[in-house]
Amino acid sequence: MKPVRISAISAAVVLSLFIAVFLTWNNASGKEIKGQGFAVLELFTSEGCSSCPPADALLARIQEEAGNKPIYILAYHVDYWDHLGWKDSFSSSQFSKRQYQYSQQLPAQVYTPQLVVNGQREFIGSDESAVTGAIRNALNGSADVALNVHGQLRAGKLDLDYQVTGNSNKSKLMVAVVEKHAVSNVKRGENEGRTLSHVQIVRALHEFEFGNNRQQISLPEGFNTQGWEVIAWVQNRNTGAITAATHVTL
Repeated sequence: MKPVRISAISAAVVLSLFIAVFLTWNNASGKEIKGQGFAVLELFTSEGCSSCPPADALLARIQEEAGNKPIYILAYHVDYWDHLGWKDSFSSSQFSKRQYQYSQQLPAQVYTPQLVVNGQREFIGSDESAVTGAIRNALNGSADVALNVHGQLRAGKLDLDYQVTGNSNKSKLMVAVVEKHAVSNVKRGENEGRTLSHVQIVRALHEFEFGNNRQQISLPEGFNTQGWEVIAWVQNRNTGAITAATHVTL
């Protein structure tokens, strides 16, 4: 009987089949490698926009279901709707400017409700399939930069101490003071007569250069540790990409 010879091609095929079976078993066993990513969700919204409440509601549901996952939600109320019948009390020209900056970096149109994920992709804020898919992809990604921030409350001020590891070249530190929930009764405009519920409302937004690892910010009136939180992230100045994010430990 002649000896059986396995060619290099046959060996490669066998090896490929073995790897495929191993990975399939690994996934079935729940042992697949989990991502180490995070998701920063920035919603540009307005009380004057009739298309925005569904996006606000979607974010509220995501926030409720997030648990301990590294999902950071920021709702910016833009001011360019304010002259169309109803002035949004949470609106700011600073937030409109941030959205216009994204429109150049992504690039993308400016509209509400617009959701930007990790400073890199944008969607209609009420498109649940697109939003949840983007969150899943972001969480399954990796993070090459780490950010840790601790805060000390001092009579209307917050002292911040932070550390960044990894490549923060061409980046800045962003800090948002966020009110977790609020309700508004809208009396004019497209949402006239509606009671709107909001979550994760950005009430103050700060930007710092890296270098000094200690900064101080002023806190909005009414700030408290139960109904508010502070979120910080590292963002590339040129591309807008967010490379790390965290809740500030108070």
